[in-house]
Amino acid sequence: MRLNKNFSLLLSGQSLANIGDVLYMVSVISTIFVLTDSATAASFVPFTITSSMFVSSLLTPLLIGKVNLKWLMAGSQIGKTILLVILGFMFIGITGSNYYLIFLFIGLIAFLDGCANPIMRTLIPHYVKPEHLVQANGIAETVTQIIQTVMWFIGSLFLVILSSQQLIWFVGGIFVLSSILLCLLENVSHQTTESKRKLEQIKEGWKTLSNTPVLKRIACIDFFEAIAGTVWIAAILYVFVSDALNVDEKWWGYINGAFFLGLILGSIYCIKYSSFIEKKLGTFIFVGSFATFLITILFSLNSIPIFSLFLSLCVGLFGQIKNIPQQTVIQTSVSKEQLATVYTSLSAIGTGIFGIGSLIMGILADLWGIRIVFIISGLLLAVVSAIVHKNKQLFVRNVKQQ
Repeated sequence: MRLNKNFSLLLSGQSLANIGDVLYMVSVISTIFVLTDSATAASFVPFTITSSMFVSSLLTPLLIGKVNLKWLMAGSQIGKTILLVILGFMFIGITGSNYYLIFLFIGLIAFLDGCANPIMRTLIPHYVKPEHLVQANGIAETVTQIIQTVMWFIGSLFLVILSSQQLIWFVGGIFVLSSILLCLLENVSHQTTESKRKLEQIKEGWKTLSNTPVLKRIACIDFFEAIAGTVWIAAILYVFVSDALNVDEKWWGYINGAFFLGLILGSIYCIKYSSFIEKKLGTFIFVGSFATFLITILFSLNSIPIFSLFLSLCVGLFGQIKNIPQQTVIQTSVSKEQLATVYTSLSAIGTGIFGIGSLIMGILADLWGIRIVFIISGLLLAVVSAIVHKNKQLFVRNVKQQ
């Protein structure tokens, strides 16, 4: 697939935004921990982000149809840039007594991020030919996962040579460049919804999910996967490494790294064999979901650190082999005009359930032990694979919409 100008601009602009997001999070978490000397205060950063993105996913449909999707994407990034500059000036006078103001700004930035993420996925079918969707989704996922894998490590190195405030200014420059690239995107045609009441606009994506059989199944899948995926958050995985594997914290980094490497390898596989995957979308979604169920159960029972690395890599690999074809199914199941509200609804399910699920899994880990929560995660993924297998005939490209 030859990358066209708009897809390249979209991918470059959002990639720069993702790089900036990681670096500014490193700065914020470091600053809060230094000011408070509290890991609990620092842990409220991801909680604040998840909560804000959930609210954003619910409210974004109010703007879809009134604001061109291209400008909705670019505008959210411009807004993030302005908020980050204000945050940078705040760092001058921030102390242990008023550090809570930082949470207000990271919440607002995350709110705009919650708008941008589903819009990016919506724009891909506008800028990419239908036959290239699997490749385009694979490329986007590969770049995203590489950024996630590399930038957290690089971010810690940045703090060695830059202060937290200097790192914020550096991210501000990245955000400005990202905003410029996104502004250069071509406008896309999109139906207006000005005549609809606000409540109807918010409900639009949910109605589409409930009225489209394959999307209804995918919403159920996202629900169970969001809960199952909470076992891979830092706090729970750290306890597993310490209590179940009985090794030091460096293995937490190794297992995390193996997981992200698996995601990257899965994305590369989907890019290389996209034409083959296109013909068997349902099969790949089932194989990926069934494999992650089995591997998660094995991971929960295993006590050998090296084998845990391999299993973690396989979870990422097969998870991505399932997720990329699933994105293609979503993008071809409804008209392009409906995609934005569909993605915001699915995003609301993912972020909302993940936030609640993280809390529940943490409580269960304390009550029943760390291995039990991984077994629960595996059983939830078994439910996912059963849903996919039972409805495999639905997981196909809807050619009529193209």
